[in-house]
Amino acid sequence: MDTYDRLRTERPELFVNPPGGIEILTDPASVAAAGGVVYEDPYVMLLRDPVRFPDGRTGTYIRSIGTTAEPGCVVLPLLDGEVVLVEHFRHATRSWLWEVPRGFGTSGLGGEQNAAKELREEIGAGVRELIPLGAIHPDAGALGDRVLLYAARIDAIGDLAHGEGIRSTLTLPFAEAEEMVGDGRIMDAFTIAVLSRARLAGLADVAG
Repeated sequence: MDTYDRLRTERPELFVNPPGGIEILTDPASVAAAGGVVYEDPYVMLLRDPVRFPDGRTGTYIRSIGTTAEPGCVVLPLLDGEVVLVEHFRHATRSWLWEVPRGFGTSGLGGEQNAAKELREEIGAGVRELIPLGAIHPDAGALGDRVLLYAARIDAIGDLAHGEGIRSTLTLPFAEAEEMVGDGRIMDAFTIAVLSRARLAGLADVAG
């Protein structure tokens, strides 16, 4: 209860009740019955909110949020006009995936600082130019956070974060990266989203 109440105070944007939507109930009895914060670790919090649905029914709704208010980031590295992908082992799927660097929000860091940090940590790259590409909600049905998208022009690839499950990189033309999306070799939704935003921003033409 204390953690849930503190979260409502510190991050009120997570508890807004727009007209006609699913209303979060705030009375202590409803919060206690629902569970409030049911899990927390250094990266994520799992909430079970007491709610009232638009038809008047009451119940609970579960959602996951990051433990910091700063949004996570996804970064599309561009090296000499080409896309850099990383081959990353993902525990959740128990498989190797082609994707771009990304990470949770870091307390005290702005979006651009966090993007530069992720590039440095995952592929040992410094940023020559960072290009904002907006934000997305990666799973609006279950996740409460938004994630910032960027493209980054880099000069070189350095040491890879092997300890985090990254074993290789692939540098290829933008069109070939999109072919990998089309034929299913790229399945990571963040990577598909940032490639799409980069295409809409005209970066594919510049890269090509």
